[in-house]
Amino acid sequence: MLLKNKKILITGLANKYSIASGIAASMYREGAKLAFTYQNERLLKNLKPLAKEYGSDILIECDVASDESIEKAFKELSKKWNAFDGFVHSIGFAPSDQLEGNFVDVTTREGFKIAHDISSYSFTALAKASKPMLNDSSALLTLTYLGAVQTIPNYNVMGLAKASLEANTRFLAASMGSDNVRVNAISAGPIKTLAASGVKNFRKMLTQHSSRAPLGRTVTTEEVGNVAAFLCSDYASGITGEITYVDAGFNTAAMPLTEITDN
Repeated sequence: MLLKNKKILITGLANKYSIASGIAASMYREGAKLAFTYQNERLLKNLKPLAKEYGSDILIECDVASDESIEKAFKELSKKWNAFDGFVHSIGFAPSDQLEGNFVDVTTREGFKIAHDISSYSFTALAKASKPMLNDSSALLTLTYLGAVQTIPNYNVMGLAKASLEANTRFLAASMGSDNVRVNAISAGPIKTLAASGVKNFRKMLTQHSSRAPLGRTVTTEEVGNVAAFLCSDYASGITGEITYVDAGFNTAAMPLTEITDN
């Protein structure tokens, strides 16, 4: 088992369709002991049965928009675990009015600020708060998307926030490397999740992805979860500061092969 005896905190698991759920399933299968955070009581209802399925009864409220809430969450976690081996940051948010229309026309100062605070700074905030509790050889992991490096219709300010998150990953890796803590990101292909549903025309994005990706399909939460389990395991002990694409090769292909293949 890749993660036998590892204790991993998972944030951002909204429901069974979440990428975080696929990650939790893979990590649990590989022997990890898991704990979960939730933003509010509404999301707790969805989380409880899933946490039970993944062998955990450690459910801690944490609103990453509040430093006080983050501090309180790790204080609660310390009552269960004296130390642990890393966390998964599966959190991203921008107001819905920022995710539809022309980027320049719809982006506001407040929307920009919220997207970067929740989607990027929260990774740093969690790393800062968890640092005293992290074991040697711990691993931190976040989730990004191709919109960080290429424009995607309607993704708008979230693309900028993800670009910030990817830079954040590199700076955290440099900062925490001396403590033997690794920091990486997975850039997952589009998956039908609660978060993705906020992006206009998301179904069309799935179709376009399948037509261009070398594997001719999208990816599953299980496939992302398997890579996450590897990156948080000791088998990935030499990997840090990296953005690993799990997108069926979509990011490598400029256009569908079928469009230029002679009949």
